[in-house]
Amino acid sequence: MSYLDKINSPKDLKKLTIKEKEQLAEEIRKYLLEITSSNGGHIASNLGVVELTIALLSVYDTPKDKIVWDVGHQCYVYKILTGRRDKLKTLRQLNGLSGFPKSKESDYDAFNTGHSSTSISAATGMARARDIKCNNNRVIAVIGDGALTGGMALEALNDAGSSGLDMTVILNDNEMSISKNVGGIPLLLSHLRTKKSYVKINSKIKLFFQKIPVIGKCLIYLTKKIKQIIKRIFIKNMFFEDIGFTYLGPFNGHDINVLEDILESSKKIKGPVLIHIITKKGKGYEFAENNPNKFHGIGPYDIETGETKKKKTDDYSKIFGKKLVNIAATNNRIVAITAAMTDGTGLTEFANTFPNRFFDVGITEQHAITFAAGLAKEGLIPVVSIYSSFLQRAYDQIIHDICLQNLHVVICIDRAGIVGNDGETHHGIFDLSYLSSIPNMTILAPANFKELELMLDYAVKYDGPIAIRYPRGGETAIDYKPPKVEKNKATLVASGNDLTILTIGNTLQKGIELSNKLKKKKISCDVINTRFLKPLDEKTILNSITKTKKVITIEDNLLKGGLSDAILELINKNKLNINIKSFGYDDTFVTHGSNSELEELYHLDIKNIYKETLKYLKNR
Repeated sequence: MSYLDKINSPKDLKKLTIKEKEQLAEEIRKYLLEITSSNGGHIASNLGVVELTIALLSVYDTPKDKIVWDVGHQCYVYKILTGRRDKLKTLRQLNGLSGFPKSKESDYDAFNTGHSSTSISAATGMARARDIKCNNNRVIAVIGDGALTGGMALEALNDAGSSGLDMTVILNDNEMSISKNVGGIPLLLSHLRTKKSYVKINSKIKLFFQKIPVIGKCLIYLTKKIKQIIKRIFIKNMFFEDIGFTYLGPFNGHDINVLEDILESSKKIKGPVLIHIITKKGKGYEFAENNPNKFHGIGPYDIETGETKKKKTDDYSKIFGKKLVNIAATNNRIVAITAAMTDGTGLTEFANTFPNRFFDVGITEQHAITFAAGLAKEGLIPVVSIYSSFLQRAYDQIIHDICLQNLHVVICIDRAGIVGNDGETHHGIFDLSYLSSIPNMTILAPANFKELELMLDYAVKYDGPIAIRYPRGGETAIDYKPPKVEKNKATLVASGNDLTILTIGNTLQKGIELSNKLKKKKISCDVINTRFLKPLDEKTILNSITKTKKVITIEDNLLKGGLSDAILELINKNKLNINIKSFGYDDTFVTHGSNSELEELYHLDIKNIYKETLKYLKNR
């Protein structure tokens, strides 16, 4: 029997020797490859934290002690070792394990995560709650160097550093290499500072100096300054010390013995501690080590070759990227911005073609938006491409820095609508709702690739804030050739007298399919691709609904604040006695699963839409 088969909880893990844990690490890596090659997922980050996870669960008393994983996509190893080993086969599948920490899934998952830079804030809150309740558990936040660039993480570090709270931050740095010349002295200093004798002597010296009349406090201050100078000579990264953390590291994040030693030693330190470890993304799997970006989040793949099983085709991100390069070639005012998602948003070609006009600002969505506002204020045309679920973080900046000043910034919202297996934290079903409430904002959504290109042409020539939202993946096969985009103008795709079908973006495909099915029952429909959610083409829509007196809307967004609400508002404003039937996500957080499974689960598949539409027509 393998060591992995023996681990049903952290208690079993604690019984193993270091050598046995090292063997366990290799077994875990093999198991991770087996699962993710079938289910897809975030493999590179998980391969990088195998030893760290083993060390954390060996040293701390979970679930009493709270471990908060930043982003959380690296939690697969944690799930394996906390009683969910066999369930990992259901990873990211409908009704299976989530690819992120979920407290409803296990008591070991201390805090739900999915977006970056949140762990230190959550851990600080949990540590303060512990102290208020007079409990004695430990709180640990694990954050990557990329997530540390997020403003929220820096805000939390500032608060935690000045708080004096007993808490630990693990900085998982997977970009640097380990230098023996640099690593040896910090290791020595870190061990020295964690020894009880050092802590005791340090305290006694302070007490002794305090008793000296007049000059006592001066001597303490002078001693402190000398220590800081010495540390600055040997430890380059003094930022954490300066804001109140005890900084330990850097350490080899793949050495279980070292990790357990320093984690145990750090328990003796009072106040906030930051432990800096160096790991390698994709550790142990050559393809992931050489191309961590590809294996950050990947679909099913062949373990032997590292190639994805599904053949790559064009998707909205690629079409957007190619079109933007073509437009920028004739307009040198266009610049592109992304927040740590160059490849994911399709901007790699732009970055290579126009390096001086491309900006990857890291995981800083708020900065990306205000940075774009600054560029626009000076006469450039910034095109900002961010995933829908991540753009939520910059809501205030869109209002305050772009729309309030009515600046010409083009926001391209990738991964709008449901995105499948990543689940609740990653679905983009809120953007229509939160953007539609903002004055000066114009919102478009393409039904296919060609319409995206036309909308991008329109957007860069527009004067004011404008957003284009489009889904993850490829286009659906629909019989629709979009005309040139005209301001505030919808397109009438099919004509009829019995029902108005209003769609937005890629839901046009369902609208056309529904119309064709209803035609067999002698029900003729107006099918309207609204194109613009804001402003609506009120004339075209009113002409149709006053004719048919029956309306359905289809959208891949929350109903509240989306197309449904916009049409209801239009009907009320014009005092029409028309009830509508709306299809969208109704006041819910959508779970994980394939898109087709989710559409069926939430009654947004064409079979259910057709059935519910017939009921609606029968009752009218």
